[in-house]
Amino acid sequence: MNEHLATASVVDAPVTASDPTHAEPRARTRRRLGARIGKAEALVAIGLFAAFAAVVLAKAPQLLEPDDYAYRASIVALTQGHLTLTNTQYLALAKALAGSSTSSTGAPFAGQGIMQWVHLTNGNWVSEKNPGYPFLAAPFQALGVLRLAPLFYGALGALGLFFGARRWLGRWGGTWAVGLFVSSGAALVFAWRATMPTFTDASLIAAGLGALLWTALARERSVRRRITIGLLGFVAVEAAVAVRYTNVVFLIVVAAASLYLTSRSGLPRRALAIWLSSVAAFVALVLAFDQAVYGNAFKTGYSSGEITFSLKSVGPNLSDMPAHLIKSMPMILLGLLAIGWIGWRALRSRNPALSADVREDHRRDAAVALVLGAGWFGLWALYSAYDWTVGQAAMGSAITVHVIRFYVPAIGAISLLAAWLFMQLPRWLPALGVTALLGLGVTSFHTMAGVSGGFGGGPAGVPNGQLPELPNGAAPTGVPNGPPPSAPNGAPAG
Repeated sequence: MNEHLATASVVDAPVTASDPTHAEPRARTRRRLGARIGKAEALVAIGLFAAFAAVVLAKAPQLLEPDDYAYRASIVALTQGHLTLTNTQYLALAKALAGSSTSSTGAPFAGQGIMQWVHLTNGNWVSEKNPGYPFLAAPFQALGVLRLAPLFYGALGALGLFFGARRWLGRWGGTWAVGLFVSSGAALVFAWRATMPTFTDASLIAAGLGALLWTALARERSVRRRITIGLLGFVAVEAAVAVRYTNVVFLIVVAAASLYLTSRSGLPRRALAIWLSSVAAFVALVLAFDQAVYGNAFKTGYSSGEITFSLKSVGPNLSDMPAHLIKSMPMILLGLLAIGWIGWRALRSRNPALSADVREDHRRDAAVALVLGAGWFGLWALYSAYDWTVGQAAMGSAITVHVIRFYVPAIGAISLLAAWLFMQLPRWLPALGVTALLGLGVTSFHTMAGVSGGFGGGPAGVPNGQLPELPNGAAPTGVPNGPPPSAPNGAPAG
């Protein structure tokens, strides 16, 4: 049996008479040793996340593309109690935000206060983006600490990964999962951009996967606790879907996995009923929101045909995207190696010469890898057919920081798989590997953060007070009837 799993089972599982390690003095000694090592694991994981946060906060923020302007306006408006804006409010906020934006030369960035908002049939304005992130970020904006929003949700993701990976992989498995999660340039650059939701939805998915992994494997814990942690995992993934609707791939995968989980891990049927009821309530809430804001339960802020996927885009994306992804998230290579190794071990598990414990160990790893891989490859397969990234490449404007964000939500699953690979290596190699990846990540971060793509300036001066109102609510002449001005490199998705 994998030595890490064997060791973890001594620390975490209750001692029984049938356990070969049931000798009480030996069990007590190992539990005490495990507790001491557990503190070291936690401290290293906290240190890795703290270093990640320090790198993120050390660099002044910038608005790199139109999406930043769209989300910033939504966050400010929601903080002031507005889901949509009248023409008067829209123009007033656009003017206020344009005054707080500067170009890379320090000059006012006139006309770029709000971007990618659309005019509704009732005359109001709303962002075309999926609505979830402003609700998650608004409390931080209200407190004047918007930059902490991605880091807060990143901490939740790291927490879920730590306990989920440690339960799966044993001692230090959780630490390496956290280190891998925060090591990439992609994680750093999107945690740095508080007006973008990308690191937040990736963190929520990571938290959900970690919670559900713990729920699946913590068989000695009480049923109530496992159901509760599992429910929190579902809620986290649901929140990620609210941020970006295509994250529904992960929600489908974990819902399907819950069918297996309740039948094989000692959980009662009511666990499945509670979890799926949460999914049903979430779907109903999204439909109600869309009906109230857009006038149709199945409509979003995007116009028809704005977001398109097609099989003809798969080939060009497979040709162009890997270079961007490997450069910004090199741990994907480790994740792919882990899947290959786990698959090979699963095939070996059919060998009757192996002990029952080893065969069970291999099959459990294969089951976990199947769920993680299904979410990862499902999301990436969807975006391999995305027409917009092909268009960017065709125009020669496929800048890494602009095109990778659709793939970033999978980093939690990738980190768990890569952590499995690290746990098969000599004990000193994972620490060296995480250190090397962090170095590469910081370099990649500064490279991507230095790309303005025609945009620049920080969100300093974002108003926290009431939206300024024009006299009597009257709109001035020349009120736009169409969408706000667009700009180069603007992605319409998410």
